[in-house]
Amino acid sequence: MPTNNKNAAARHQCPYLVKMYEKEFLNQGGNPEWLNGLDYIPSKLRAIYEINKILAHRPWLLRKEHIESLTRNKNSWSLSEVVHAMVLLSHFHSLSSFVFSCGLTQKLDGLSSPKFKTAQMSTATVNVGGVATTIPYQPPQPPVQIQQTVQPQKTVLSEIILNSNAAVIAGEFNGSGLTTNVSVNNVVGAGSSTALNGVNNKKNGNVLVFFCLIKIKRYVLTALPSASVEVLMERMKVLSQKQDECTEAELSNRFKSVEMQTAELSTTAPQTPVEVPPVISHYVEDPNFTYQDFARRGAENIPNTFRIQDYSWDDHGYSLVNGLYEDVGTLLDQKFRCAYNLTYFTMGGVKNVDTSKFRRAIWNYIQCIYGIRHDDYDYGEVNQLLDRPLKMFIKTACCFPDRITTKDYDSILVELLDSEKVHVNLMVMEARNQAELLYALREIMRYMT
Repeated sequence: MPTNNKNAAARHQCPYLVKMYEKEFLNQGGNPEWLNGLDYIPSKLRAIYEINKILAHRPWLLRKEHIESLTRNKNSWSLSEVVHAMVLLSHFHSLSSFVFSCGLTQKLDGLSSPKFKTAQMSTATVNVGGVATTIPYQPPQPPVQIQQTVQPQKTVLSEIILNSNAAVIAGEFNGSGLTTNVSVNNVVGAGSSTALNGVNNKKNGNVLVFFCLIKIKRYVLTALPSASVEVLMERMKVLSQKQDECTEAELSNRFKSVEMQTAELSTTAPQTPVEVPPVISHYVEDPNFTYQDFARRGAENIPNTFRIQDYSWDDHGYSLVNGLYEDVGTLLDQKFRCAYNLTYFTMGGVKNVDTSKFRRAIWNYIQCIYGIRHDDYDYGEVNQLLDRPLKMFIKTACCFPDRITTKDYDSILVELLDSEKVHVNLMVMEARNQAELLYALREIMRYMT
């Protein structure tokens, strides 16, 4: 179903995959008219678009009624066709995450989301004696880029970091008897020369601004420290030797804590209408339907947590897929196990390292983002093994992959080899794929019973 492949990739604005499967569709003798958009495909294929949309962004909203609508309408689907479609849709949603998280779209076709085509800067708003002055400044750059004169693009991770620490950065600075409130805002297209023109020239103003900017830079650089490989290895060793057993209540509370912390990384959500690249806009309907945090503080009608003890891949999903889509359950199982268990027993050049704790923390954190809880897992390990920048990268790769840039890839896990970082991205892809399938297969099972 190359048409469903394109539509699935289009939900995450992935022109690289969309154009690839347009070409493949034509090579297989497909009707060129179908490439004109959703209104030109057969009604049977059009009927699954709502499920495609939900599965891509909020799979917990899927209900057995969605399955029923496919199997009992004029152009009804068989259950085996429904499973086939679910496997393809979830695969291409998660493959979009992999393509973007590895920076492939920027390196191969230059068609990534246009929101990153414009150079951006951040500003500090300094209130001196009741007079507000806005001062553009360049976010911190990697050492190799310090001498560049061209303003670099701001990445989604730097945006998240600045917004997440706005309350901290907005602290008061006392100097020369004046109190200065500093806040950070993001703007587009500010020129570097504006920094000098925007400074308040009152007495002590330049000195005050200088120290304010130093303070901002210090907070941005130190607010989110990354754990070194050495520290990470020590933490894994300690956790492996830990003998204490947590009560069910403690395990539940730790999961909820990580879940709420994840929801607080929600500044990745776009504040303006989503901009869809024109080359794929005809495959996208309702582009503003995007990921929402599964557990939002103060939100009403929070969905029930998906508990693996109630419905798991090993005990339920695997057999259901194999029963309706012969041998595909086995192939998927092999794929999941390969991504989860893959290891070179190395970490950043250090050999003979047991990375199982780290891998499990990543896998379970990814599924936590989608409201799935592994009942036997201590989610306290997630906070010990995954630092905040890595969590933000993982969440963005899963939920807003089109906003990831090559620079984001380069900025996390800097001590790891590229092959090890790509393995993390493989786990993002497969853990997300499995999460979507679990929601879909559970509703198919409920419909069948």
